[in-house]
Amino acid sequence: MGAYSPIGSSPALTLGQYASMVPKDQPPVVGMIGGGQLSRMTAEAATALGIGFRVLAERPDDPAAQVVRDTRIGSHLDADAVLEFATGCDVITFDHEQVPAKILERLIERGISVRPGPSALLHAQDKAHMRAALTALGVPCPAWSTCSRVEEVASFGDEHGWPVVLKATRGGYDGKGVWVVSDIAGATRALATGQGRGTEWLVEEHIAFARELSAQVARSPQGQAVAYPVVQTRQMNGICAEVIAPAPSLSDEHAVRAQEMALRIAGDLGVVGMLAVELFDTGDELFVNELAMRPHNSGHWTIEGAVTSQFENHLRAVLDLPLGDPRARAPHAVMVNILGGDVDDLYSAYRHVFARDPELKVHLYGKAVRPGRKVGHVTLLGDDADDLLARGRHAADYFTGNIDE
Repeated sequence: MGAYSPIGSSPALTLGQYASMVPKDQPPVVGMIGGGQLSRMTAEAATALGIGFRVLAERPDDPAAQVVRDTRIGSHLDADAVLEFATGCDVITFDHEQVPAKILERLIERGISVRPGPSALLHAQDKAHMRAALTALGVPCPAWSTCSRVEEVASFGDEHGWPVVLKATRGGYDGKGVWVVSDIAGATRALATGQGRGTEWLVEEHIAFARELSAQVARSPQGQAVAYPVVQTRQMNGICAEVIAPAPSLSDEHAVRAQEMALRIAGDLGVVGMLAVELFDTGDELFVNELAMRPHNSGHWTIEGAVTSQFENHLRAVLDLPLGDPRARAPHAVMVNILGGDVDDLYSAYRHVFARDPELKVHLYGKAVRPGRKVGHVTLLGDDADDLLARGRHAADYFTGNIDE
């Protein structure tokens, strides 16, 4: 049987070549820093692969801590806690990008593999650093500049047009730390927020996009890479609400351009593991919005919908194993996030949603319900994307209490 070589991949290793790279008698241990739902779902892939999996969670009730036997409690900002956690792990990876580079460098000094490494991870931690690197590579981005004073925002807005987008360069996610401002007064209010004090800011051109896309790739240390189908995402209050795979009505030319852009970014920035490139699609052009160097919400559909899920390929990549086939298992897959609503007892929805739609797949994260919080997702596969989306929305609405029938 011939080796599968998707876009961007390198030739497969022979069995002899691979065997010479694996001297260990025992399966390796992967340590994932962060105890959120990404770690929880990665644990399922680790179990199937038969490898060791350890999680550093901040609290005993974090989503991953509820299901991973080898869970250590500690902060990703505590160097001693991270160093102790990493002892005995073969490779360290992440379910978020907020671990300080100095801590990761200490791990590397002790001979522990960190994937992605701190020099790559910096591009996901610091938005200004990311913009500078992508601009130097010639990757299409919105016009941008760093700023610290409202006068600089005003000058940028006068040159590139209002509204503009203001972003705290560090710490923002799911819409946090991002403001769209239409005038100087709005910029003044944004810069005066508590999150912005003492923070470097990024001001960007506001792109009039038709939709948002996500291009995900996996890359291993030896440079093998695979690209998943490009998906369409819909955001609600800065949080990913829905994903359709593949993106409807996306031309082959645009899809390949997005995949090649993501593969190039992964290679040039030295990313190891999963990389999600969030894109603005204007209809004619694609612009990079954000990067995530880990499994990503836009790839949850791959658990049921792809030959190899993003979680399994992330583990394969950080362990430098041959990567799995990223192709879709069905013509369409739809994922709808379950966002916290009026119903605290999410389990009580199972009888209705499963009886109504036996093809529905549900993932709950073990989180306490809070309004707007991502507490789970549903996935459907089939031939009709509109039908799948309607069914997924119905299930998610029932979980949140928006509908009761």
